[in-house]
Amino acid sequence: MKILQFPLVRVCIFFVLGLLLYQQGFQPKTTQIFIALLLGLGVLSLLHFKKKYLGRWNGFGGLVCLISFGIGLSTATFHQENKSRHHYTHQTEDQAAYNFRLIIHEKLKNTPKNERYIAIIERIDNHKSEGTILLNIRHSSQNKTLPIGSRLNVEGLLYRNKAPFNPNQFDYSHYLENQQIYAQIYASWPKLKVVKTGTSIWSKFSNFRSKIIDNLKRSNFNSKELAIMIALLLGQQQDIDPETLQDYQLAGAVHILSVSGLHVGFIMLFIGFLLKSIPNTRRNSYLKLLIIILALWSYGILAGLAPSVVRSVTMFSFVAVGHHLCRNVNIYHSLLVSILLILLWKPSFLFDVGFQLSYLALFFILWLQPLLAKLWEPKNKIACYIWDILTVSFAAQLGTLPLSIYYFHQFPGLFFVTNVVVLPLLGIIMIVGLLAVIIGCFGMVPSFVIVPLEMMIAIQNKCIAWVASLDSFVFKNIGFTSGMLWTSYFTIIALVLWLEKPVYRRAATTLISILLLQVVFIHNKWNTVNTQEMIVYHLKKTTMITVRKQNIVTVFGNDSIQNSVKDNRTLQSYLTANFTERTQSKSLRHLYYFNSKKILLIDSSMTVLPELKADILVLVNSPKINLERYISVYNPKQIVADGSNFKSYVQLWKATCHKAKIPFHYTNEKGFYKI
Repeated sequence: MKILQFPLVRVCIFFVLGLLLYQQGFQPKTTQIFIALLLGLGVLSLLHFKKKYLGRWNGFGGLVCLISFGIGLSTATFHQENKSRHHYTHQTEDQAAYNFRLIIHEKLKNTPKNERYIAIIERIDNHKSEGTILLNIRHSSQNKTLPIGSRLNVEGLLYRNKAPFNPNQFDYSHYLENQQIYAQIYASWPKLKVVKTGTSIWSKFSNFRSKIIDNLKRSNFNSKELAIMIALLLGQQQDIDPETLQDYQLAGAVHILSVSGLHVGFIMLFIGFLLKSIPNTRRNSYLKLLIIILALWSYGILAGLAPSVVRSVTMFSFVAVGHHLCRNVNIYHSLLVSILLILLWKPSFLFDVGFQLSYLALFFILWLQPLLAKLWEPKNKIACYIWDILTVSFAAQLGTLPLSIYYFHQFPGLFFVTNVVVLPLLGIIMIVGLLAVIIGCFGMVPSFVIVPLEMMIAIQNKCIAWVASLDSFVFKNIGFTSGMLWTSYFTIIALVLWLEKPVYRRAATTLISILLLQVVFIHNKWNTVNTQEMIVYHLKKTTMITVRKQNIVTVFGNDSIQNSVKDNRTLQSYLTANFTERTQSKSLRHLYYFNSKKILLIDSSMTVLPELKADILVLVNSPKINLERYISVYNPKQIVADGSNFKSYVQLWKATCHKAKIPFHYTNEKGFYKI
């Protein structure tokens, strides 16, 4: 594996390790990091310039790796926005009202209740402030899309990010914090005033993109097909309806909706074709290079600078420079340099799923696809084309498989069918779509461009919907832990290295990796069999309790809960993460015995069992209970209230428990309760 011989690989690995450890809590003081960096760079310079006097030192490479690690830590520190004393986290309280001065930075996909934007804070209550925040504006008849770069005065409520209320759910608060977003603002349109529209380059490109989309909409383009085309060429997926997006996910084709190397490479070839007629003089060569790089980055900004877009534009910029210098560009070097440059600019991209999947797919295509292509070399052009698509698809899918299962817990079994059917049509769609976008820059698009484009996108959607409809080939609810993730990649890499060169050492490494993977699976199985727990969930207006003994989960709830077990996402997330499938559904009880504890549930029917001293009292559906009297008689050790209770009741119970010095757990504040 030649890439491991590159010194840049070790530099990149230790740089990324510095970012990861900082995110995991290893956060030395800023002065300590920079002093250590200066000392390291000083010693490194001395060793480099005085090497003929000092001789060869074997620790030179190790020192470079340590400096790379320090640069990773310093980069993470420099980009940690909440370290600033003017950051809004030091100036605000949770669930409090403030007057904000904001700049709109990015438009996000709307929710059923709100329009959503990423915004930059300038001032809070006329005090200087800074930081990135999420702005939610409630839908109303007054709503209109705010231009990117608009400066606003907003009066609204600030809510800090909260961890998931139920077990094993996607931690959206953690995801936002990795993007340097620590809170959200909720406001309504009457409490919002646009002060000034944006004039920055970013806002001009974003608003120019909005102009193109408006021109396409006015050209009588079908909304469903238009949303797909905008995603393909402009990187905006906000308008794709949930059903179509789910079809692309189940068919294993969601990657084509993200602007990536395929799209940017096509743009580069198109620009190169347009510049082909210019004579190749020295001056013109520099001019061509400048035009290509400007075109690539302009397209990247127009597409929103998503992680996959930044990666593709950066890499193809290196390719363009290499062609200009008449040198063969080492694609692995370009891959590594692009990672370093992108993470130096924005280290939060490291924790973006799209960034991780994009680089893994590209790496495995570059490394594994040539090995697969050698297995069979068909002479027929059509067979050769289909074989190339299959090998590229298999390499990319194998490289992203463990990470995809870890994040999404599903695997599309017919991904290769999707790629064989869709990719040939996709090239034509992009050619015609690019023509439509260019015309849309100036005005309405004529029907002779719209009609065939709509037809091709509709055919593509139908093919993908057909593949997605084959449910038996879509493997869902696959449990996958972080340990399984790392050992899976260790096994895949070891196996491919052994197939590449079947020697004893690589065979032994492969066997060890397989054994280690089995150990991880056995450990997870042992945990499943030996775990017993009872959970009170947080759900609005209803109650759900589960009791798990080994791999059997009993669900207690009302009729609606019992009838929707298979469609209950909260429950399915728990079952998947804990490798359990067998479930039983039962009605709620007033008394439970679990792990030598008596748990009494009191609901609106006010059933209190006489002479029963419960260890834990669970209050649901707002019972009219005199809690102070109950505590004085029965003295429970813990009181729990779920999300089905009125908040006014909960506040009274909380005060009563505080007075009686009894622990009180409210699921709307602390999340689920587990015994």
